[in-house]
Amino acid sequence: MDPVIIVGAGPVGLTLALALARQAVPSVVLDEGPGKDDQRPARTVVLREDTAALLERLTGVPIAEAGFHWAGWRSMRRKQVTRRISFGPEESGGPADAPSGLRSQSVTDSDVPLHIAQHLLTGALRAAIVRERLVKVAVNSRLDSAEQEPSGVTAHTRGPDGTWWRGSYLVGCDGPRSTVRKLQDIRFPGRTAVERHAVAALRTELPWPGEALLHRMPPWRTSGPSAGEITARPLPDGVWRLDWLLPPGKDLVTPELLVTRVRETLAGWSGGPTPPYDLLDTGVHIVHHRLARRWRVGRVFLAGDAAHLLGALGTQGLDEGLRDADNLAWKLALAWHHGPHEALLDSYQTERRAAVSARLRAADQALPLLRGGAGLRSYVPGSTRGNDALLTDGHLGRGVLGEPGTYARSPLAPQHLEAEVAVDTLPGAQVTDVRVTAEDGSFVRLRERLGRGALLVVLVAPGTGVWERKHWVGAGIMPRLAAAVAALPHPAELLVTESYPGAAAHTVLLVRPDGHLVTALSGVRPADLYAAAEATLGGPPQDRTDDEADGTSSGSDKSDTTANTEATAGTR
Repeated sequence: MDPVIIVGAGPVGLTLALALARQAVPSVVLDEGPGKDDQRPARTVVLREDTAALLERLTGVPIAEAGFHWAGWRSMRRKQVTRRISFGPEESGGPADAPSGLRSQSVTDSDVPLHIAQHLLTGALRAAIVRERLVKVAVNSRLDSAEQEPSGVTAHTRGPDGTWWRGSYLVGCDGPRSTVRKLQDIRFPGRTAVERHAVAALRTELPWPGEALLHRMPPWRTSGPSAGEITARPLPDGVWRLDWLLPPGKDLVTPELLVTRVRETLAGWSGGPTPPYDLLDTGVHIVHHRLARRWRVGRVFLAGDAAHLLGALGTQGLDEGLRDADNLAWKLALAWHHGPHEALLDSYQTERRAAVSARLRAADQALPLLRGGAGLRSYVPGSTRGNDALLTDGHLGRGVLGEPGTYARSPLAPQHLEAEVAVDTLPGAQVTDVRVTAEDGSFVRLRERLGRGALLVVLVAPGTGVWERKHWVGAGIMPRLAAAVAALPHPAELLVTESYPGAAAHTVLLVRPDGHLVTALSGVRPADLYAAAEATLGGPPQDRTDDEADGTSSGSDKSDTTANTEATAGTR
């Protein structure tokens, strides 16, 4: 069968290629550039723990060591600390520099964001692809046409080695100006220049080493347009990324103005003269909010910035793009190996578009509140603190602005399981990364078993961790559960864990290849387990209709109606 054609060699396209290769699916990555990336210290990304773990699985290198895990987060308004969060062991009381009544909030290590320069991330992905025989990268290859046929996709690239490519599927990971999206005539409505930020990467010392900062309404006078909000986020080796929110309009940010802002900001934070600093990189970051009407047209898919743009109020676009790749990879792999699964492939758009749409809606609804300036709301008690909390959650990947979407309403969700029980993870949400015993008796983390194309069945069995697997693998309910797993309609791996949050002993968890919980069952229930697994696969393989073969699958057309109802607030 022909490889999957991936258009675009950014982080999302490279991640998708590696995720497919991990499931024995070959791919061709069409890179319109020379195969390397410019080093831009001011262009950074923030990843949640699960997406950072995804990249570590695919690259085989500790991505976290190239980035920086924040020690904490503080929010300030004028001269006052309004909120402070410490990442690590739980602490009591409030920070010494906080206003009276402020309490420090602590979170677990798994909630700590990873801040990393994007070129380091892309470099690790490119290095992993060099070692991967199932991935071919075609540099200096710009897509200019793509045609669908019943059995695949034909694409043409122009450049020094312009040629025709034949693929089973084609995925557009080619950014905001996606050629794939334009060739498929997919609308990309939304809002332009929702926010603008002046950005600088510099090496210096700040009064709160290792802590990220959101400073609203700083008390010092700024040159040029008012800087009503400044964000400082640490990187390794004493480097910081600073972002100044710019007022609406198209005021030119000159190098002189930016240097003045750097000096004023550092002096304001240090409480004296400007401390020494080394300016490494600068730029202007413009945030757009857009959402493609369709993410699938027959054998063609969109992912990453080609499908959505978001980033205001702390939301992270690349994090969502990586979730696109993780969601799509196992579904394409199943269809590539076992034949068309139209309901499964359609679910990619349904699940991912709904998740991104919810975050865009939340950001668009919050923008007038947070950026509307003075008014009656400024006199409402607690409104300032609530706004700061909302912004903080967005930056930290929590709450309505930042929390990753769940697939609770997915068409792949099983219905009416008599033995279903509740655990702390909701169906459709990412599972907790607990320690498990693998089939070879080794102890591993649950996330290490993801992305292999197999379903995961996890038995909660307290006490098994103190005995070798050979002593309990044939005892109690294990033989019956092993037989039920072997009879599932898709390969599955049986794992055992000592405990899982909110789960009683003998609870059985069914987990998708991308780490989302399908269901939790009370005990060994072969019929329910089989029904849940079959639903997760979208049902049995289906033959393509003539309409689906020419690139107009019924699932895509149907979900276009849903797309209209999910469009972001304020979209035009």
